[in-house]
Amino acid sequence: MRILWVKAGKLLPVDTGGKIRSYNLLRQLAARHETVLLSYYGGARDEAYEREIREHLPGAVTVHTGGPGRGTVGLALDYLRRFPSSAPYAVSKFASPEVRRLVAEWDAARRFDVAVCDFLSASLNFPRETRTPTVLFQHNVESALWRRQADHAPDALRRAAYKIEAAKMLRYERDAVRRFRHVIAVSDNDRRLMSEMTEASRITVVPTGVDIRKYSAGDAAGGIDAGGAALVVFLGSMDWEPNIDGVEYFCRDVWPRVLEAVPAARFRVVGRDPHPRVRRLASESVEITGTVPSVVEHLRAADVVVVPLRVGGGTRLKIFEAMATGKAVVSTTIGAEGLDVTHGEDILLEDEAEGFADSIISLLRDERRRGEVGRAAAALAARYDWPVIARSFEEVLARAAGMEETAREAESLPAAEVGA
Repeated sequence: MRILWVKAGKLLPVDTGGKIRSYNLLRQLAARHETVLLSYYGGARDEAYEREIREHLPGAVTVHTGGPGRGTVGLALDYLRRFPSSAPYAVSKFASPEVRRLVAEWDAARRFDVAVCDFLSASLNFPRETRTPTVLFQHNVESALWRRQADHAPDALRRAAYKIEAAKMLRYERDAVRRFRHVIAVSDNDRRLMSEMTEASRITVVPTGVDIRKYSAGDAAGGIDAGGAALVVFLGSMDWEPNIDGVEYFCRDVWPRVLEAVPAARFRVVGRDPHPRVRRLASESVEITGTVPSVVEHLRAADVVVVPLRVGGGTRLKIFEAMATGKAVVSTTIGAEGLDVTHGEDILLEDEAEGFADSIISLLRDERRRGEVGRAAAALAARYDWPVIARSFEEVLARAAGMEETAREAESLPAAEVGA
């Protein structure tokens, strides 16, 4: 099977949930099929990235689109320039004439059996009518994410902007899920939400995976301790609004209750590019690490991992990573949305600040209970190794391409044989 995968933004480093999901699926698919990643990105030209992505995924095609970098002023001006567009800014900013030309050229030539549009962000670069069967890979229901962000925005200006973008996203997303041949969601909840936009039969759930070998609880490597103190850890990209909101809420409403009961406890926020709002949370009991070489050591050091998200969509890969490491996790229901978890068995779910704090306190005080939850979590995560997930993804692509024999092969293939 010949697969084209189109993704906006750099895939490396693999430091966000979306990148982790895409990278692992691409590596697995490339081991069995002719798979070409079309990776396009803005900002400054990065030749090192272009070389590195071809080392990871031979045959990858890169396009440097230029445009604004990550500076606040440049992004604000770009937003105003694109504001009249009917498409939301999260989509219109990733439209590229060069990428559109390449995709249209390959589509006309039927170079590939199936194409993957990774996230809605790349969707404007696909012809409205394609000769190549094209699958939309939806890591989130974007309209739901923007609506939640509007509800929890910290000030009136951002609330207004998010509401406008949420309305645009809802109109655009409804159209997009109808025009692609098939849609892949990452959770049953996302499938339910998108079923209000198109026929449910056009949507298949391929759940989130985890690299079991990397995060295995049986690995003997040590972690980065907190000087012997009880350590609570949060993982996530700290320039993403749902994560920023989550740790602000946690430090304001939950953490003081935990400290009152366990004065020696320490909270560590691990993730790249901390927003100034996150950096301001640092204190004697709260550590903000910024970018780290690997999150594994921080997970292994944790006594409890928390996911206090009030905004979000899709599924949280970090929960499965923590579970694979054998850690007890306390999460909001939104934080664990879409994951096949069981409250009180392999995770603790709490939506109120007092209950969230009490769950953390009980786990920190009760090592036996903490171990029981961690072991159940590790057993659950083991069912979602990336080779297993990639097999399901491959089957969906093959059926979309009308390659039933390939789909049956993927369905029957032992997981260990998928990928390298």
